[in-house]
Amino acid sequence: MTIRKERYGDMMDVILEGRLDTAASQLLASELEQSYYGLHELNLDIRGLEYISSAGLRVLLEALRRMNLQGIMTISKTTEQVQNILDTTGFSQFFWVT
Repeated sequence: MTIRKERYGDMMDVILEGRLDTAASQLLASELEQSYYGLHELNLDIRGLEYISSAGLRVLLEALRRMNLQGIMTISKTTEQVQNILDTTGFSQFFWVT
């Protein structure tokens, strides 16, 4: 899995590519934890994701919970495959997908 962060002041884009499985979820959680301070807007660009595991979904929910305390979080450019996972699990109701 590839994680690329692009920060612009209090806004950050996180571009994810590959498979967000258990191991990658731990890496993403760590990367996000290092970035929350001073962050007002977080956008996850997941068009490059092929798969999200339950561990990956938990990381997304934790990011949403953290960002609700200090700003907003959006998910952009999802693929049909990943959108189906979000819809099937009911997680799409929690995220603002652009």
